[in-house]
Amino acid sequence: MTDTQGYQRFFAELKRRRVFRVMAVYGIVGFVLLQLVDLAVPALLLPEWTYRLVALFLLLGFPVAIVLAWALEMTPEGVRRTVEAAPGELTEIISAPASQRWPAGVLALVGMMALLAGTWYVGRQSAPAVDADSVASADAVAGPMSASIAVLPFVNMSSDPEQEYFSDGISEELLNLLAKIPELQVTSRSSAFAYKGEKIDIPVVARELNVAHILEGSVRKSGDRVRVTAQLIDARSDTHMWSDAWDRTLDDIFAIQDEIAADVVEQLKVTLLGEAPTVEATDPEAYALVLQARQLSRQATAEGYEQSNALYEQALAIEPQYAAAWTGLSNNYADQAGFLGLLTFDEGYRLAREAANQALAIDPEYAPAYAALGRISSNYDNDLAAAARHIGRALELDPTNPDILRSAASMSEDLGRLDEAVALAEYVVAHDPVSADAHGTLGYYYFRAGRLDAAIASYRTALSLSPGQSWTNYGFGVALLLKGEPEEALQAMQQEPSEEWRLIGLTMAYHALGQAKEADTVLAELIGEYEQQWAYNIAYVLASRGEADRAFEWLDKAVQYNDPGLTEISTERLFANIHDDPRWLPFLESIGKSPEQLAAIEFEVRLPQ
Repeated sequence: MTDTQGYQRFFAELKRRRVFRVMAVYGIVGFVLLQLVDLAVPALLLPEWTYRLVALFLLLGFPVAIVLAWALEMTPEGVRRTVEAAPGELTEIISAPASQRWPAGVLALVGMMALLAGTWYVGRQSAPAVDADSVASADAVAGPMSASIAVLPFVNMSSDPEQEYFSDGISEELLNLLAKIPELQVTSRSSAFAYKGEKIDIPVVARELNVAHILEGSVRKSGDRVRVTAQLIDARSDTHMWSDAWDRTLDDIFAIQDEIAADVVEQLKVTLLGEAPTVEATDPEAYALVLQARQLSRQATAEGYEQSNALYEQALAIEPQYAAAWTGLSNNYADQAGFLGLLTFDEGYRLAREAANQALAIDPEYAPAYAALGRISSNYDNDLAAAARHIGRALELDPTNPDILRSAASMSEDLGRLDEAVALAEYVVAHDPVSADAHGTLGYYYFRAGRLDAAIASYRTALSLSPGQSWTNYGFGVALLLKGEPEEALQAMQQEPSEEWRLIGLTMAYHALGQAKEADTVLAELIGEYEQQWAYNIAYVLASRGEADRAFEWLDKAVQYNDPGLTEISTERLFANIHDDPRWLPFLESIGKSPEQLAAIEFEVRLPQ
């Protein structure tokens, strides 16, 4: 027998014993398994050597699988030793046409290549970063999950509990500073601060926030002295990577934050593509007042805004060139006019514009001030083109700021670009995973895009995180209404804590259930109490009831009252009943919201990398 004949008989025997098939299946299954491991390791915070361990087992198992395939075969009676070839059986395989012989070998080759490719890919993913000192042409770039962090609220160790605003403010300022580093993934404030005051299990918190590291610490302030401690924890192993403490005067608080940020970058081995961001130093007394003012404004109450404004003004009396204080005042004035009716629209937005412009006169590159002007242009001026320019500029200056990203999502939605709005809201949720507001906002954009099941799921998540959050039960109820579930919608509306939203929702739910008397009673109460503040919403309630004439009457009132809700009219699904009315497009054109007018507005959004 010649060598060629021997090789032919050997490969024929391999085919008969289905070894090629086992090689192919093993390789393909191994490749798929490695891809799943690649996804699971960061998601479950497993140690990075998990990749290499799985790849090693797969490679060691490959020859074992081949030997077993050669020696054993599956039969109806179970696993048995492979029987010897019958006389002439191998000759038939060898003499078969090439079209019948080569597919098995090619399939086996594909399987082996898949396994080797998967092993190589996992090796690349799990390999340590290259040392730039030893290899000049390569950068030491951390993996995406390695360069991720959540800054938990620092504990207030001061004897005065009223100083808690200061420890919270330091934590938030550190978070904002780290978030300016594009190479670092930082969890947003609302999710990080959701754990405030709770007993922390670091690995659990990190898993919920989808980060690899946690920064925590404490602040003790006494007079003009401040003591800050900070520690960085690798959540995957629950071990301390670094800790330090600073005993300084209040004047040094900005340098302390810069040092903490620099140490975090060093410990996480983040390779910066640009200059490391630093805190802009200002008068420490004014700084403390701004931190306190910011905390009070988050109460969103008449008293909270009044106290916040007073503190911002005190800070500006000390440091008139404080852009953050002017911007905080601007946002407060807009909230007082637009949300609570504590100021008239004209007065509130005039003061808001003056404050935002003052901030930009001090710092022409202060992104939050541009975002504030965008809000004013949209909600008060009815000038979406100007709003788009302002928010676009804010995004350009601070592309990872979650508040600016939310403004950009709102801008995209106002322009009818719902895919962009959804993408931005999804990005925010990914970086703010336990924020009820982020999930509720995502549900709102899903609803506007007609993705009702996704909207309902997001609303459920938001309510599980914060059952008493204003507006969310209403949004949930409207999605259920359009899904054809009025009974469930009514239950959701009845649980809405905000009286205005509850009335709006109840009249629509009662109408959908055929309870005309109850629907009319609630609608009359809504109109009697909130005509001027909620004219736009009353218009879409009437449209949803099929009352076109009254709906247009209230739309005219919304224009008269300068209702900011009109900015959202292009995507409001509750106006669907009057979209075919000959008055609809002319009305949209009259307020600058026709599809053609919106399409002509330039606004380009790019998600942060």
